[in-house]
Amino acid sequence: MRPRLLERYESEVRARLSKEFRFENVHQVPRLSKIVVNVGLGEATANPKLLDKAAEELALITGQKPAIRRARKSVANFKLRAGQAVGAVVTLRGERMWEFFDRLVSVSLPRVRDFKGVSPRAFDGRGNYSLGIREQIIFPEVDYDKVERITGMNVTVCTTAKNDAEGKALLQQLGLPFRQ
Repeated sequence: MRPRLLERYESEVRARLSKEFRFENVHQVPRLSKIVVNVGLGEATANPKLLDKAAEELALITGQKPAIRRARKSVANFKLRAGQAVGAVVTLRGERMWEFFDRLVSVSLPRVRDFKGVSPRAFDGRGNYSLGIREQIIFPEVDYDKVERITGMNVTVCTTAKNDAEGKALLQQLGLPFRQ
């Protein structure tokens, strides 16, 4: 089965964006290229088991095994050595990407307390959007009773848009709720 959001993109969103920005070719219309979900745990230097648990939760949330990220340099003030595990990252593409984005927009973000929408200023100038999530417990895949520590994560949505206006229009059409 194809993802629900991908079907909606191909049937409605692509045509709307093509009309709005006057694209002549269907390949000019912006689309999602990848989503990168990153968890950074500086405290993992003292307790490496924290990173294992965070990576396990990240795998539950994304449906894909995360890659462990290691420190590039030693920093004495942070008690950090080069090569020490400090984070986990997952890059989602294809159907998993569409499924994750659909769950993020329709299920997880509405579960955030006092949610008024995401910031419209978190674009990078090339149509990519970054979003910080403070608690992993907003995702229904994470069992609240088994969570030892609340960790945040960064979600970066990469698009093929040429500028922020096209990227924002795409994400708005896909259902990302921007703050007014």
